[in-house]
Amino acid sequence: MFKKILVATDGSGPSRRAVKRAVQLAKEQKARLTGFYVGPPWQPAAYAEFVPPASLSPRQHEASVKKVATRYLGVVKKAAAAARVPCKTHYVMAEFPYIEIIKAAKRNRCDLIVMGSHGRRGISRLLLGSEASKVLAHSTIPVLVCR
Repeated sequence: MFKKILVATDGSGPSRRAVKRAVQLAKEQKARLTGFYVGPPWQPAAYAEFVPPASLSPRQHEASVKKVATRYLGVVKKAAAAARVPCKTHYVMAEFPYIEIIKAAKRNRCDLIVMGSHGRRGISRLLLGSEASKVLAHSTIPVLVCR
């Protein structure tokens, strides 16, 4: 049924459970897996005099995001390798992760997106938002949300 599965990760507990489920599903379906991470973009301070001395340059920020992405996507690669599931990984830096997740799924011709959800409700969901709910609302590709 599913031939290409995209699993979005942010390194959280729900995300790790989603990776585990995505690998299991890919193995059962004999599907390929794409691990995907969206890091925060570098943003300059509005006024240079308010920049703390320890602020990261754009290059340092990019290296930091790459390091985090490598760690999180390494979990996906390791799980996929253990299950003998073909896997590739990719990361981007962007302000709106849900848009990038949907774009990556389309670009890789995935027929399923798997991602974790923190299960926030009420005011915390309103204030913090939910990338999973945004992907669900905007994606034409089926989405499996794991908690």
